[in-house]
Amino acid sequence: MPGFAGSNLTFQGRSERCSSEREIVIALLKRLLAATDLSAPARHAAERAALVCQETGSSLDLLHVANLAPLERLRQLMLETPEEQQQWVLNAAREKLRELAEALLKRYNVSAGTRVVCGSLLAELSKEPGAMAADLIVCGARGESFIRHLLLGSTAERMLNETKRPMLVVKQPAHEPYRTLLVPVDFSPSSSQAIEHARAIAPNADIVLLHVFEVPFEGYLRYVSVDEDTVNHYRIIAKQEAAQKLFALIKETSLPLNAAQLIVLHGDPSLRIVEQEQELNCDLIVMGKHGVNMLEELFLGSVTKHVLAESQCDILVSV
Repeated sequence: MPGFAGSNLTFQGRSERCSSEREIVIALLKRLLAATDLSAPARHAAERAALVCQETGSSLDLLHVANLAPLERLRQLMLETPEEQQQWVLNAAREKLRELAEALLKRYNVSAGTRVVCGSLLAELSKEPGAMAADLIVCGARGESFIRHLLLGSTAERMLNETKRPMLVVKQPAHEPYRTLLVPVDFSPSSSQAIEHARAIAPNADIVLLHVFEVPFEGYLRYVSVDEDTVNHYRIIAKQEAAQKLFALIKETSLPLNAAQLIVLHGDPSLRIVEQEQELNCDLIVMGKHGVNMLEELFLGSVTKHVLAESQCDILVSV
């Protein structure tokens, strides 16, 4: 085991991976569902979904949920709104979705199915992925209205709270396949699944496994005036234990050691994850929906929620 001097510890393995190692990747992503409101940010999400399908061989469906509630409200106010108006809205949505599918076929050579349904976005999305056998939901970080959907906005965050499937939240335009993946792990059951999803969505990308640890009761130790040398001693022990668990996790997931960069850091997980994303120029963060401190299955963990809000790159929330 290497030495643990200094505040941060990094293990690296950057040798070339052979094709046989890539074949170990489990094909978790057979069908992707890109939900779009036909806005520019949602188009970025559809393009990213097509790019993932191009690299992994997955199939793609595009889904638009038309909310006709405004038309119904208008009918109540004006006492009349022809039913043809609703049909016009649906036809227009189908045409735009068809144009988007044609653009994806032309640019990425990926043929996408299209579907337009009526109703509440969250209600329909909770049904559609199952009905369409989607392995991954893809959506934009912002919707058509920047004010209503600031950053993740209420819709995407509620989708993440309710979904039982992995969800990719796209924040950046899709210029190229993902190249550097940051996978924060806390050794909870979701950690292994996050690694599998990372290898599935970007089989050719470099993977950075990050564990951020905190010394148990460190704040209390300082409060009762425990000397700094003693606190540092506990920190070294905690780092050694974390490193051992990280190697055990790699063995458990059959991830070749030379296929990943391993980083163990001390500090606040929420801050360190975003810090490493920027320092390592990562273009995707893959993390579990819940961690070891999950209290309620219906809600996102606090670390995941912070990273979703503060990170610059795309986020894949593994479920």
